[in-house]
Amino acid sequence: MDTALTWRHRWFDRWLTTRDRLVASERFQRWANAFPLTRPIARRRARELFDLCAGFVYSQVLLACVRLRLFEQLQAAPLDAATLAARNGLTLDAMQRLLAAAVSLRLLEQRSDARYGLGMLGAALVGNPGVVKMIEHHALLYADLRDPVALLRGERRGERETELSRYWAYAGNPDAAALGAEQVADYSELMAASQPLVTREVLAAYPLKRHRRLLDVGGGDGSFVCAAAQAAPRLELALFDLPAVAQRATRRFAQAGLGVRAQAFGGDFRRDALPAGADLVTLVRVLFDHPDETVVELLRAVHRALPPAGTLLIAEPMAEASGAEPMGAAYFGFYLMAMGRGRARAPQDFQRLLTAAGFGPLRVVPTPSPLQTGVLVVQPARR
Repeated sequence: MDTALTWRHRWFDRWLTTRDRLVASERFQRWANAFPLTRPIARRRARELFDLCAGFVYSQVLLACVRLRLFEQLQAAPLDAATLAARNGLTLDAMQRLLAAAVSLRLLEQRSDARYGLGMLGAALVGNPGVVKMIEHHALLYADLRDPVALLRGERRGERETELSRYWAYAGNPDAAALGAEQVADYSELMAASQPLVTREVLAAYPLKRHRRLLDVGGGDGSFVCAAAQAAPRLELALFDLPAVAQRATRRFAQAGLGVRAQAFGGDFRRDALPAGADLVTLVRVLFDHPDETVVELLRAVHRALPPAGTLLIAEPMAEASGAEPMGAAYFGFYLMAMGRGRARAPQDFQRLLTAAGFGPLRVVPTPSPLQTGVLVVQPARR
């Protein structure tokens, strides 16, 4: 490394250490809260710190609203606290506390005549059933995070020792292909419910009509394939997933009238070759719940299935997404640790894994909501 650059880094590190000591000083904190120019900054930092402390309570207020279906009850017209309390089996005091909390979080709004209606965030949830299902699903994550230090030390990881590892039955399971219909039903339904937003992002960002045949690997019950069928009417379609999941996709294809046009193949990519013949392979929210070695193994299987001019499309939340850094590092970091494996990755992390699997340089495709869905496109490296 350049000597001058190293010196600047060390100088900056020393400056940051001095800053940290100053900010941690009780005397400085009292001064910053009293001095007019620093008071707004100090108060903003205090609010941010309190929000971190209170975040779990905020999430439980949201969960209570979802479980009571308050947003649906208020969708047609505002209601008063007494009416809502009677409808939901709560005392008036308990309902008033919940309504006040929901208003403070912009889930609800106070209207005329002491009534309550939907807030901007509550109204958005009414139109997003997938998000609502994820909110309910998070009860499992909260249970696993009740002792985060134990989770970090690995005291609760292992053979199905966490709620999430039991829920995602395929995670770290060497016999995943043997899972039965009941074992894949819950998570398949959750993925199907949360798929529409991701699907819209992908289809808006990348045109499928330029391709002849699509293979969706890890495609669940076929939600993405069915949407792709509408977006590109001439596209041939195939899906590969665990046998019990592929059976669900087959039924969905038949219900959607795609029985001839779309095929579902069951197997385990660690043991079975992926179906050949597709010039586009998609991995939609598949890679981030696997460790690097498994990802490279899957990418190599995709590489073998693709023709030299074929294309691989990866869609999933990206680490280091501008403006949404906590989503990748904090949320997905701990969710996937509780699940038992995997991590959110930045594009440069994917490039390293793709290169190891025989692919060339990737291209980042802009999406309307990159914090939710990042899209990467890549082709096999030229031989």
